[in-house]
Amino acid sequence: MRIHRLRIQAFGPFAGEVEVDLDTLSDAGLFLLTGATGAGKTSVLDAICFALYGAVPGDRQIAKRLRSDHAAPGVAPEVTLELTLAGRRLRIDRSPSWQRPKKRGDGTTTAQASVLVQERVDGTWVPRSSRLDEAGHLLSGLLGMTQTQFCQVQMLPQGRFQAFLRAGSDDRQRLLHQLFRTSRFEAVEAWLRDHRRSLGREAARHEAGVAALVNRTSEAARRETPSSWTLPHLAEVADEISPWADALSREADELHSSTVTRLDQAVGAEADARAALDDARALAGVQQRHRAALAELGALDAAAGDLALDLARLRAGRRAVPVLGHVESVHRATRRSDAARTLAARDLGRLRELLDQVRPDDLGAVIDDTTRSLATVHAALPRLAELDDVRLAVAGDQERLRSLADELGALDDELASLPAALADHAAAELDAQRAADSLAAAEDEVGVARERLAAGREVVSLLRRRTDAETLLRAAVDDVHARKEHWLDLQERRLSGMAAEIALGLASGHDCPVCGSADHPHPAQALPGSPDAEAVRRARSDVDDAEVVRHARQLALADLDARTTAARERTRGATIPVLERELADREGRASRLRARATRLPGLAARRERADERLAEVRLRVHHLHGDRASTASALAQREQRLTVLTDELDTLVDGTGHDTLPALAESLERRLVAARTAHRSHEDAVREEQQLDEVSARAAAAATQQGFDDPAAAQEAAEAAGDLDELQALVDRHRQRRAAAEATLADPDVRAAAAAAEPDLPTLVGDHEAAQAALRAAHDAEATARRRTARLDGLVADLHEHLAAWSPVRARHALADRLASLADGSSPDNRLRMRLSGYVLAARLAQVVAAANERLSAMLDGRYQLEHSDDRGAGETRGGLSLRVRDEWSGESRDPVTLSGGETFVVSLALALGLSDVISHEAGGAELDTLFVDEGFGTLDADSLDHVMDMLDSLRDGGRVVGVVSHVPELRDRIPAQLHVEKRRAGSRTRQASAPAPMR
Repeated sequence: MRIHRLRIQAFGPFAGEVEVDLDTLSDAGLFLLTGATGAGKTSVLDAICFALYGAVPGDRQIAKRLRSDHAAPGVAPEVTLELTLAGRRLRIDRSPSWQRPKKRGDGTTTAQASVLVQERVDGTWVPRSSRLDEAGHLLSGLLGMTQTQFCQVQMLPQGRFQAFLRAGSDDRQRLLHQLFRTSRFEAVEAWLRDHRRSLGREAARHEAGVAALVNRTSEAARRETPSSWTLPHLAEVADEISPWADALSREADELHSSTVTRLDQAVGAEADARAALDDARALAGVQQRHRAALAELGALDAAAGDLALDLARLRAGRRAVPVLGHVESVHRATRRSDAARTLAARDLGRLRELLDQVRPDDLGAVIDDTTRSLATVHAALPRLAELDDVRLAVAGDQERLRSLADELGALDDELASLPAALADHAAAELDAQRAADSLAAAEDEVGVARERLAAGREVVSLLRRRTDAETLLRAAVDDVHARKEHWLDLQERRLSGMAAEIALGLASGHDCPVCGSADHPHPAQALPGSPDAEAVRRARSDVDDAEVVRHARQLALADLDARTTAARERTRGATIPVLERELADREGRASRLRARATRLPGLAARRERADERLAEVRLRVHHLHGDRASTASALAQREQRLTVLTDELDTLVDGTGHDTLPALAESLERRLVAARTAHRSHEDAVREEQQLDEVSARAAAAATQQGFDDPAAAQEAAEAAGDLDELQALVDRHRQRRAAAEATLADPDVRAAAAAAEPDLPTLVGDHEAAQAALRAAHDAEATARRRTARLDGLVADLHEHLAAWSPVRARHALADRLASLADGSSPDNRLRMRLSGYVLAARLAQVVAAANERLSAMLDGRYQLEHSDDRGAGETRGGLSLRVRDEWSGESRDPVTLSGGETFVVSLALALGLSDVISHEAGGAELDTLFVDEGFGTLDADSLDHVMDMLDSLRDGGRVVGVVSHVPELRDRIPAQLHVEKRRAGSRTRQASAPAPMR
């Protein structure tokens, strides 16, 4: 990368436009960027970094005050950088966000950050990107470095490498991690930790399963686990679990075999006792049967008289059975005949209510006369319906004529009022249309008023938060000052007691590192409370922590200021009450316009309906006049037909005693129905009486045939016998009981049992129950032993399976634990307690030290060499990133903090250049043709300055340009090519002086 031209406007301390021709300065290969303290030397470097990355290094980016406070209000902050990058000639125009004056009205508004990247192609600048993100990807891809790496490599920053040189391993690791991006190795560490945790959880799950099975096995076997085991942690005794479980299984098998033997013995004893009891119960049962048979015969002999009576009733009942059916038939015929006579008398009485003096023999003639009269009336009924229709039609025509007259009157009135109503609807529609046209603008005004009111309220909220942020910032600033004073005090006290600290390292017989003597007669003593290096380091760490807090709070306060300014701009300077009234007024106007506009569709529809109604009314009036003429003609014809029909129907009903023809027809129909019903009832009664006589004759014949005087005698015999089947069953049971008793007494076995002695059943029952109890106990013992054996077999098999599954997981977890501990530096095998990422960074640091020593060998008379040490420093828990300085004059290595100010600068510069070389190689070997070294030269003596200048002069080999940033007067004499930054009250300016020839 070679920088050609830099233009700065309203940026940092530069109020106007300044331009730096770096091609002219680069002709000498080495140029000086000089000026008074605070003039803006570092701001030139900030402008270069801002053009490339859109940000400035370090704390100045947190402040976010890139625009010059001296610039005129309308001048935009801009940086233009021309450079050659990766063989491409580029021009970058970049501007940060800033508050510019409004083009209309008072106040300011935010101008957003912008960028334009152009490339020179065939003598013409061709735009390549104008988007912030796209330009950032383009430039960082061509540079091959992050902003942090670029600032560390291209612009060796003032004071940073002295801190890096003196830092502890942890601080040095954080910086190296930013520069060399070792996140992939940290990812490996994280993966190993996660893998260890995952396998640990899996191993713990297997161990918990084994412990649960051990508990269940111990419970099933009713044996305690060995006292040396600790549940649920069994990893150390995992190999002892299987033999212990197999021994418990064998014990259970032996116990089950013994219970099976005892069960077989109990089964035999119970079978013998049961056989003896069964024989005794059988003998007692036969003896009981003999006694019961004797008692049964005695009872049957006593009931022999009752059996004879039952047999006589049974025979009489069986003879009466054939007669009973005829008796029931007589009863049914009698009931039917009585019912038919009753019904005939009732129906004849109903007919006599309609026609007096009617006899049963006259029913046929009455039916014929009534039928003929009814036919004549039915023939005239249709004319009655026609009469009703004509009457309704006449009434309808009359009503229609009245309705037509009323409607014509109403329509005439409506025709007179419609034109005025139509004009009112049109006026209202026009007003609603005007409101609808104005509504959109009114709603936009309401939205603007709401946004301004929200901005006003946001200003109030942000101001309250800003007060709190200012309080926190003041507290942070006070804390930084207090910690810095404490650190400086400790440092001063330590320097004062440095002699005592050196005396602590003296050993008898060894040379003093100060005077070289091996005798130490009066070594210095440390004063009470003197701080050591670790106390100073901790105090410095506290200062850094406080600085971080202060920077964060400065950032928060700046963010609140920017948000407050933006919100105030949106309010246009109005107060919240004014904004609330403005919003209320605009909402009220919009609401009124909305109410009027919402009526527009309804008003348009009403006007259209009025137009349509006017046309409809006119057409309707024309039709109504025609309808009225046709209706009057039809009414006259219907009134004439009504008169004719009325005369005909009055003739039919005269002299009948009825007022209307339907009433006459209804009376004739009732008479005809009653006559027909009475005729049928009379015929049914005659027929039922004939059937009763026939059935009575058959019943009398059947009774005589069965030996009874009449059917009533047969019925009495059947009632005396009752249920014949039940009576027959009673006789049969008597005979069967006698036969069974006689057969039992005749059985030889029964007679033999009756002669034998009675058995002792209670004693035999007790013996059998005792045998059964013993058998149940044996069964229970065998079942318990069998279940225990089966359960133990299943548990032991599961235990073997879980142990087999646990073993490889346990081995993998142990391996993962060793690897993870080794990678994170916590393993005893990791002697340096160094993490994997730290090990990689240690290799990078070794490369940096090697590159730095190449630079350092030409400075300070070759006295000092940097050493990379794997040992842990004082107070450090991890090693691998320690730095020592070897003094070739004494042959001893010591801490870099013991170097003088000038020595520290030289060693730090060599370290910075070495790191620059390594990072450049890490970034793909990018060519860094322009390099800046910022400050620190004022601590060098003349000889050291000569060495450093020779080393810087050697950097120009290969066309590299080196810019030295310093205000040291001696450098102005040594470096002819100079860029002066002059500090003025109205803003800094630059002045360029070129050298006649490059230094060699």
